[in-house]
Amino acid sequence: MPRASILHADLDAFFASVEQRDDPGLRGKPVIVGPGVVLAASYEARRFGVRSAMGGARARRLCPDAIVVPPRFSAYVEASKAVFAIFHDLAPTVEAISIDEAFLDVRGLETIGLGTPGEIAVRLRRRVRAEVGLPLSVGVASTKHLAKVASNAAKPDGLRIVAAGREAAFLHPLPVEALWGVGPATRTKLHAAGIRTVGQLAALDEVDAVDLLGRGAGRRLHAIAHNRDPRRVRSGRGRRSIGSQSALGPSRARSPAELEAIAAGLADRVCRRARRAERVGRTVVLRLRFGDYARATRSKTLSHPTAATEPVLHALRSLLAAEDDVIRRRGLTLLGLTLTNLERADATGTQLELPFDRGPSMALDSATDAIRDRFGTRALQRAALLKQGDRASAWLMPGEDPDGLPPPRPTARPSPPTRPATR
Repeated sequence: MPRASILHADLDAFFASVEQRDDPGLRGKPVIVGPGVVLAASYEARRFGVRSAMGGARARRLCPDAIVVPPRFSAYVEASKAVFAIFHDLAPTVEAISIDEAFLDVRGLETIGLGTPGEIAVRLRRRVRAEVGLPLSVGVASTKHLAKVASNAAKPDGLRIVAAGREAAFLHPLPVEALWGVGPATRTKLHAAGIRTVGQLAALDEVDAVDLLGRGAGRRLHAIAHNRDPRRVRSGRGRRSIGSQSALGPSRARSPAELEAIAAGLADRVCRRARRAERVGRTVVLRLRFGDYARATRSKTLSHPTAATEPVLHALRSLLAAEDDVIRRRGLTLLGLTLTNLERADATGTQLELPFDRGPSMALDSATDAIRDRFGTRALQRAALLKQGDRASAWLMPGEDPDGLPPPRPTARPSPPTRPATR
């Protein structure tokens, strides 16, 4: 029987927790990060029903006393680096999932005197609190999926250990939406079939689960309901995509020129990060969130992988133009770009073509990268973006620096920022 030796560590309400850490006046109060769309909400705000991706106006109606602060992505990146340094110090294998969560494999550490998985989890939480000043929830279990479910059950700022042999006793009483990957649509299907707990899902035959949910989702959810998850914790996984997005605030009429400027800024940012990571991508994905907060994605596959800005921006423009009528009718609150199907730039085999139409030169991209690397991201900008401000956000993996500058030295307690909080 596999031992419970996989940890899932997740920083609680990460952006909001960083703001509360850095500004003592925010501690214990409802905090919302993001004046337009909620990027994060403290647990004090969540008690009123405020959630991430919610419109700012609705969030303020639910929680009138909330303190709304603008995002500070450089502070979040710095905090993430400091936390991941502790992860790597305590575990030989760390798999980053996002800027604020990771899996850790601590098998065998007990035999060399470093403690049981539970003791390591306690030490991990204590160090993150003492050295970085942030709350961390940790789940310990025999599989990756169950460790994540356990960390969710431990929130906020808790620890949940699911001992080997006790997996079903912990998992089966939970509601089906506790399973990783059960969203509103799947939950509705399961509830309509009278299935409300993980145990009821596990009691189904796999064939019945497939009939109800489809082959892929049915087989996967049936397996994890029985805690069958053979995935190993893998360190050093390469990125599968590079993306950035811009929250646009309340839905209103926007001119094609305004959306074009935002799209150009996203293409600049994403392609620069791809070039710095020495990656090229073949598929351009447009991400939209409409005025009713419904989401949509559109994609276009290029003829060959690239990290050049011009072909990526051209594809993004064509995808955006195709949605023009829908955007005018439904409004838009978020615009995003993701470059997927990544591969190493030096591993790309290129089909030679006759030079009837020469491809875009990388000379301009190389020159702008060099200027921004030396003088900072804002040293050189498109004229159309000067009035837009910096609304783009990129979900970075640990070790990535969004601005091409030397990484800041992590500190346990950064000085409180000087910026007013608005109600």
